[in-house]
Amino acid sequence: MNPMDLKRGIDKAVTAAVAELKKISKPCKDQKAIAQVGTISANSDKSIGDIIAEAMEKVGKEGVITVEDGSGLENALEVVEGMQFDRGYLSPYFINNQQNMSAELENPFILLVDKKISNIRELIPLLENVAKSGRPLLVIAEDIEGEALATLVVNNIRGVVKVAAVKAPGFGDRRKAMLQDIAVLTGGKVISEEVGLSLEAASLDDLGSAKRVVVTKDDTTIIDGSGDAGDIKNRVEQIRKEIE
Repeated sequence: MNPMDLKRGIDKAVTAAVAELKKISKPCKDQKAIAQVGTISANSDKSIGDIIAEAMEKVGKEGVITVEDGSGLENALEVVEGMQFDRGYLSPYFINNQQNMSAELENPFILLVDKKISNIRELIPLLENVAKSGRPLLVIAEDIEGEALATLVVNNIRGVVKVAAVKAPGFGDRRKAMLQDIAVLTGGKVISEEVGLSLEAASLDDLGSAKRVVVTKDDTTIIDGSGDAGDIKNRVEQIRKEIE
C-alpha cells in the first residue's frame, strides 16, 4: 500500500470523526454539568470534579486552568487575578520577597519594548525619570542582557530604582501581539522602532502601570492594570473572535 494513500485515508477518517463528534456533542451549560464531566474525567472522584467546575465558573471558558503538585494534604483551588504569562525574572537579584522567592512591585511603571536591550545608554534617561518619581519599574522586552541587565541589577540592589526585568512572552508576531495585549491592560505603549518610538526618547507618559506585579522564577502576574476599561473590553472581544 502506498503510504501517502494511507495518510490521505486517515486524514479523511479523522475529519469525518471530528465532524460527527461535534454533531452529537452537548455543550456543558451549567456548573452541575461541568462537575459531572470533571468527575468522570477524574476517575469518578466527585471532589475533583467539583473543584474543576468551581475553577471554570471563576475564570470563564476563556480562562487558563493548570494543575500543579501541592505541598498540602488536600486538593485546593487558587485563583490568580490579572494577567499572567510564563516568563520569570532575568536575575535572582531582583527578588525582594525571600520567603516566596519573588520580585513584588507595588504601583509600578511598566516599560514595554519590542527589541533586545543591551545598550544601557538607551535606558538611562528613562531610568533617571523613574528614579525621581519614586515608583518601581517592570521592564518587559525581547531580551535584556549585558550592561543593561547589570545596571538594572545594581540600581535595584542599591535602592536607586526598585526594578524587575523579564523577557516578553511569545515569539515573532505572537510576541508583538502579546506586548500589545499588555499595553492595553496597563495603559502604556509598546516602544517599537517600527512605529517610530525609540527607547532613548521614551518618557513616563509612554509607560503603563498596574496596582501590583509579582514576578517569580517561572512567571509574571500583572494585577489591576491601569488601562482604559473600554479598550480592554474591545481587545477581549477581538481575541474571542480570533479564537472562534
